[in-house]
Amino acid sequence: MAALTAKLFGNFKSRALWTLVATFILTTAAQPTANGLDFPTTTSLALPTSAKLMKSVSLSFEVDLSEGAALYTQLDEKADLFASQMALAAAVSQQVEAARTIIGAKKVAKAIALTEYAWGEDQYLCLNRLWTKESHWNYKARNRVSGAHGIPQALPASRMDVVSTDWRTNPVTQIRWGLRYIEARYDNPCKAWAKFKRSNYY
Repeated sequence: MAALTAKLFGNFKSRALWTLVATFILTTAAQPTANGLDFPTTTSLALPTSAKLMKSVSLSFEVDLSEGAALYTQLDEKADLFASQMALAAAVSQQVEAARTIIGAKKVAKAIALTEYAWGEDQYLCLNRLWTKESHWNYKARNRVSGAHGIPQALPASRMDVVSTDWRTNPVTQIRWGLRYIEARYDNPCKAWAKFKRSNYY
């Protein structure tokens, strides 16, 4: 009799335990928000200041939990990194849109020539003359005979793939390729312009 009682009591305890677990699961699933609290469905993103745009961006950032590193600090850094990436992407997008106009393309080219190649006003004047003759700074310009394309009139146009495959529609890609080509072949825009004046090509 004692063995039967122990067996029945054990089954009862097992059923009671599973009933309790099922109740918790159902309660949790049925409750739409934690503790019945409502959370906002929108999120605001505060972009960093322009100084943070200069921060080096690494796409392979991982949270490091070794040696007791504070998780909340690393998560904050990761959020800051994401915000920096978003701000950088927005700045690049604005630069591309600006370069779709003649004035914007000239400003972008002048800025890149100065910051990345240390070419000042004199070199920019030569570049302006050169690309005005070649394409009138029109990123859609295409020579129907030769197939030369874009602001720098790359020939063949597919050479611009070394910068990016979006060269057909991205004036900044074209500008970057053109400046790189001029530096590699002529050293600077004024030498490229001198070649153009002699041969009507560069």
